[in-house]
Amino acid sequence: MAESGEGLGTVPEHERILQEIQSTDTACVGPTLRSVYDDQPNAHKKFMEKLDACIRNHDKEIEKMCNFHHQGFVDAITELLKVRTDAEKLKVQVTDTNRRFQDAGKEVIVQTEDIIRCRIQQRNITTVIEKLQLCLPVLEMYSKLKEQMSAKRYYSALKTMEQLENVYFPRVSQYRFCQLMIENLPKLREDIKEISMSDLKDFLESIRKHSDKIGGTAMKQAQQQKLFSVILQKQNNVKFGKTIYINDRIPEERNEIVLKPVFEEEDENEEEVLTVQDLVDFSPVYRCLHIYSVLGDEETFENYYRKQRKKQARLVLQPQSNMHETVDGYRRYFTQIVGFFVVEDHILHVTQGLVTRAYTDELWNMALSKIIAVLRAHSSYCTDPDLVLELKNLIVIFADTLQGYGFPVNRLFDLLFEIRDQYNETLLKKWAGVFRDIFEEDNYSPIPIVNEEEYKTVISKFPFQDPDVEKQSFPKKLPMSQSVPHIYIQVKEFIYASLKFSESLHRSSTEVDDMLRKSTNLLLTRTLSSCLLNLIKKPHIGLTELVQIIINTTHLEQACKYLEDFITNITNISQETVHTTRLYGLSTFKDARHAAEGEIYTKLNQKIDEFVQLADYDWTMSEPDGRASGYLMDLINFLRSIFQVFTHLPGKVAQTACMSACQHLSTSLMQMLLDSELKQISMGAVQQFNLDVIQCELFASSEPVPGFQGDTLQLAFIDLRQLLDLFMVWDWSTYLADYGQPASKYLRVNPNTALTLLEKMKDTSKKNNIFAQFRKNDRDKQKLIETVVKQLRSLVNGMSQHT
Repeated sequence: MAESGEGLGTVPEHERILQEIQSTDTACVGPTLRSVYDDQPNAHKKFMEKLDACIRNHDKEIEKMCNFHHQGFVDAITELLKVRTDAEKLKVQVTDTNRRFQDAGKEVIVQTEDIIRCRIQQRNITTVIEKLQLCLPVLEMYSKLKEQMSAKRYYSALKTMEQLENVYFPRVSQYRFCQLMIENLPKLREDIKEISMSDLKDFLESIRKHSDKIGGTAMKQAQQQKLFSVILQKQNNVKFGKTIYINDRIPEERNEIVLKPVFEEEDENEEEVLTVQDLVDFSPVYRCLHIYSVLGDEETFENYYRKQRKKQARLVLQPQSNMHETVDGYRRYFTQIVGFFVVEDHILHVTQGLVTRAYTDELWNMALSKIIAVLRAHSSYCTDPDLVLELKNLIVIFADTLQGYGFPVNRLFDLLFEIRDQYNETLLKKWAGVFRDIFEEDNYSPIPIVNEEEYKTVISKFPFQDPDVEKQSFPKKLPMSQSVPHIYIQVKEFIYASLKFSESLHRSSTEVDDMLRKSTNLLLTRTLSSCLLNLIKKPHIGLTELVQIIINTTHLEQACKYLEDFITNITNISQETVHTTRLYGLSTFKDARHAAEGEIYTKLNQKIDEFVQLADYDWTMSEPDGRASGYLMDLINFLRSIFQVFTHLPGKVAQTACMSACQHLSTSLMQMLLDSELKQISMGAVQQFNLDVIQCELFASSEPVPGFQGDTLQLAFIDLRQLLDLFMVWDWSTYLADYGQPASKYLRVNPNTALTLLEKMKDTSKKNNIFAQFRKNDRDKQKLIETVVKQLRSLVNGMSQHT
């Protein structure tokens, strides 16, 4: 089919050439014949065939013509025969000429063939150039693609692939190399996806390792911004004459503590402010996002990124077991979390759709619940208030940092109020130890003042005001002991410490004032009160120490108003404010004072019991010694010295102690007489006992403690006095006759008591007959005793039945 088509195309051309040969001059035959050779291969052979056919046609026509013109032919033959000789000569000449012409044209033929070959080569070169010019852009783009792949410019490589597929490959799709390139592009795309995903994984691993550094930088910047704001606010308030509680009201050294940075500067000379872009190379994320976007698989990338970041969030939120032991543990925990969310916030703002606000909010809410649970659990193990305070400062900076990135942190500040209660508890425990140490180191003696300088030193620490003491000349003594100014100072230190936690909580001065007053009340009512009560109960605290404790509590109670003024001066909230909490120092120290007073009464009675236990009466003595017993005189001297110390106590306390001591002494002496182990008692012993009671009455009448009216103190011994008078005077008839009468002379004598003592005096043994002398001299008295015993028994029995 191809040959037939090819022949059909060449026949008209050969006819045209033959016509030109036949119709043109011989000078134009050469170019015409050359066109035969310039045509398609083997065209000259076909031309020769066509020429032969044409010659045969002409021969046929000649034959026809010859037949038609036979005579003319014959004539022509004749003529030809005539010219045969000439023709042969001409033939020889033509042959010779042809030979010479052929010999001469051999070189031309060779050159002509060379020209033909060169023309073919030139044509082929032109064709190749055209094809190469069509293929070169494709190869250049593919080479560019390889270079981009080598340089890890994958996004540009994907764009190059799109140009190759859409623009360049269709031009050269017929070539095999193009098919190979087309087949290689999907593999390159998969390689790019794998490489970009590998880069993303490396990026995720890198930010997981360096999230603490990222968070630390962000928190440091937030803290510096906050410190700058505080300093600027301070300057503005100083400029305009305003006051705020964290500035002028607190001494300078306290202000330095409040503003102490949570994060120390790594390089003091470092002026460059690093951002998250400076610390993290986000290009792997951008590249991977662009690559997956170009590949139409953006959703897969987003899901993978979010899934991996959620896993990292759970790892970041998992605390170490010993995190609560040091502040560095909390700092690492917070910086890692901040670093995580700073990165997410940056990704949110610089990418389109990779993460959304709803996603970050969901992630933050999950993290916030975990953070609060972790902090609530681990902070409960903190027993050091300094550590709790540092934790609070970290939480504040942590919250302020994340709030600056748009994350809600109200729940963190609510948690701080829980931690504040724990902080107060740790402060209370710490100050309990401080108070115990102060009490242990105190000498419980009035403070000696040698000169004016010492006096001013004490006054500067404790607001003591007493005109009488001020008028005294040096040396002199202040009524309280050294523990009073120390406790006052420590209470102020506690207020400072409590104030530290209230800083930066974004609360009003009123709320801060209320928190300070409540925590101070807890310190007074729980810690200090408990320490005082424990101190009072300690065995080594004697009466002198108890007296000094009562004096100390009185001065501490008076100083409470100065503590209220101190808090007011810090917070600038007036005490007249309706909701202002008042300090409970009055009730605190009053309770401690009452406990100390009760302990004074107890220890005083114990001391009396110790002296009474030294009593060594000879209950069978016939005659008294004529003077009071030694133990009792020692007891009275002790009481006199103790009551001298009581002169510094409030009047009612000293009077109550004195009355309690006399009553206890009276009761102890009465119990001594009525002791069941005492079986016999002589009149001489009763007389000796009477001498001791007389000394007690003399002591009571000597007014050991001023303020008693009349013989009030002597009434403590009225029961003993009437009982002894009854036995000394032996006025049983009056007693029995007046018993039960309001005006009875022996109204305080109980019949049972009188019966018990009388039975001890009755003769029950011949060896120890108390009234042997009476039987010899006066047997009637013995009968009287028996009669009185019977009457007293009858009286006691009657009282029992009546009861």
